[in-house]
Amino acid sequence: MLGIGSPRGWWPHSGAFSTPRAVGTCDSIGGMGSGRALRLPPACCPPCPGGNGVPSAPPPSHSPMAGSTEMTSLEESFRKFAIYGDTKATGQEMNGKNWAKLCKDCKVTDGKSVTGTDVDIVFSKVKGKTARVINYEEFKKALEELAQKRFKDKSKEEAFEAICQLVAGKEPINVGVTKAKTVGAVERLTDTSKYTGSHKERFDETGKGKGKSGRENIVDNSGYVSAYKNAGTYDAKVKK
Repeated sequence: MLGIGSPRGWWPHSGAFSTPRAVGTCDSIGGMGSGRALRLPPACCPPCPGGNGVPSAPPPSHSPMAGSTEMTSLEESFRKFAIYGDTKATGQEMNGKNWAKLCKDCKVTDGKSVTGTDVDIVFSKVKGKTARVINYEEFKKALEELAQKRFKDKSKEEAFEAICQLVAGKEPINVGVTKAKTVGAVERLTDTSKYTGSHKERFDETGKGKGKSGRENIVDNSGYVSAYKNAGTYDAKVKK
């Protein structure tokens, strides 16, 4: 409300009269016409609780894991599982098989609250109707769906953060890798001392391969018959 016959007006934040001599400034709280300017808060700001004319700081964001490094680790884990077993994969999309492996390796599935069936149902729910893969955003939606099942005693935000912590920083576990065995039939197949025929000629007494000489017949132009033991002794006898 403006005073009658006076250019001054009441400023609710400061609790004092102010003179609108410049846009965005007002007199200080100390008194009328003190000359010290105070910047006005934006029109959208609510009245300041302290009454000092300075807008209060906005409340912190409550979005789950907003701006944290865990979200970066989560995306990195998504890419590692997305390319698992597929040399042509770009890491931008994940198929249902790798999604199930991620849930298993990261302990998202516990066999009680979250089962393999739940994992498949959520995957079908978040993906496109005709799609066979999910992108990163759909992946996060899938985790949100499973979070409520996996952590029933937590709020929606806490459950999502907890399930993200299970996945963030993880990578595929290689299990069931076949190793060479040297027992039984395999041992007999790799023992060169038991080879016969042309296969025996390809290895020496120590079992080392002879290379080209063991694969091809080299012509002997010495003039002696094959396997002659006294080759090269004639010249020595004649000289004597």
